Amino acid sequence: MLSAKMEDYLKAVYELQREGEGAVSTSGVAEKLGVTPPTATSMMEKLEEQGLVEREKYKGAHLTREGETVALEVIRHHRLLETYLTEQLGYDWSAVHDEADRLEHHISEEFERRVADVLDDPRVDPHGDPIPADSLEPVDESSGLALGDCDEGDHVVVQRVRDRDPDELAYLDDAGITPGIELELVEVAPIDMLTVRVGGDAEVSLPESIADAIFVEFANGEAAGEAGGVA
Repeated sequence: MLSAKMEDYLKAVYELQREGEGAVSTSGVAEKLGVTPPTATSMMEKLEEQGLVEREKYKGAHLTREGETVALEVIRHHRLLETYLTEQLGYDWSAVHDEADRLEHHISEEFERRVADVLDDPRVDPHGDPIPADSLEPVDESSGLALGDCDEGDHVVVQRVRDRDPDELAYLDDAGITPGIELELVEVAPIDMLTVRVGGDAEVSLPESIADAIFVEFANGEAAGEAGGVA
């Protein structure tokens, strides 16, 4: 049986693979999990021994199919729990990430099925991230364009919001910027600030660091990168 720490490593490798494509460095895993590189190296060696990751010297590591399945199961638990905590227990979306982190390793498959049934098998969590199906096939997490990469005058719809910083989530919630909300990029200032009009109403200024945590699609239905002038 895998420990919670092992599952955390597998989830971290999966997320880093999806963000950057290709092999994942041990230093990248260490930074993501807040551990020292030697600690990460030791754990990656254990995961390799169990056939959950494959490592190549000087190139990095990637998950085996078995390791990927474990990671997807943990991610499914995490995002179902975030949704359950928000919709059924009234948690604020800024508080559910850490709570789900604590619970994701300890629920049974029966509990997972019951939660999914109660929620009518949701496709996304409160932050807009896709929830893996119970088949545990990889999910597409590459869609969407960071708001900070859009141009003045663009009309976009929020797809998802990075959920790692509770203060950022609370700020966005107060501003009404949540998945499904339409935004117009009014101004990009030369001081790393963006101004958006939220839902055709109030204007809100966002630091670039927060704008880069918001992923959007164009309001006319075009996929990110298809509109002229946007990479």
